[in-house]
Amino acid sequence: MAEPEDAVAIRHVTERLMKAHPQLDAGLVQSSVRTAYEELRYARVRTYLPVLMERRAKDLLPPDEQTKRHN
Repeated sequence: MAEPEDAVAIRHVTERLMKAHPQLDAGLVQSSVRTAYEELRYARVRTYLPVLMERRAKDLLPPDEQTKRHN
């Protein structure tokens, strides 16, 4: 389970990505953010955790070109 501070970061990153990619399934976005968090949760420097999580989660999401073709 995420620390309270991390849980807030996870929620904010998820909300930002859902706004940036409204065409994607919310479950897919949430899953990519959770995966990103799990990969980074033991980082020593916590200051940049939200930024790094968001970048990693974006990498896990399908490219925009693919999502446009499927709509």
